[in-house]
Amino acid sequence: MGRPRRFDEADAVDAAATVFRHVGYAATSIDHLVEATGVHRGSLYNVFGSKHGLFLRVLDAAAAPDADPVGRLDVLLVALLELAGVDGRVRERVSGIISQNAVTVEQLGERLLARAELHIEREPT
Repeated sequence: MGRPRRFDEADAVDAAATVFRHVGYAATSIDHLVEATGVHRGSLYNVFGSKHGLFLRVLDAAAAPDADPVGRLDVLLVALLELAGVDGRVRERVSGIISQNAVTVEQLGERLLARAELHIEREPT
């Protein structure tokens, strides 16, 4: 019988989400995740399987109705820009999150520009 888990999975997912949102998927290492979550490497692998598995859990958390809307958009942008084009599971989850939370193209675009610190004036309609 294995030892009891000494960390809260939801807290680890939240900490990992922060890293993925700020660093991006590709630039995030397991060492970054270990440092941010405070969870040992072996425990991360045992619970989440891989960095990819942990990112899928971050997407699941972003799908929750009570998820922070800005954090949700940031996670969606990371997924769209880095993984959705080549990973069907990520693409499917992203599509579901967008549908379930009525995320608009405008919201994604505005958040993308904000992350790039670009402030573009809209043309009057």
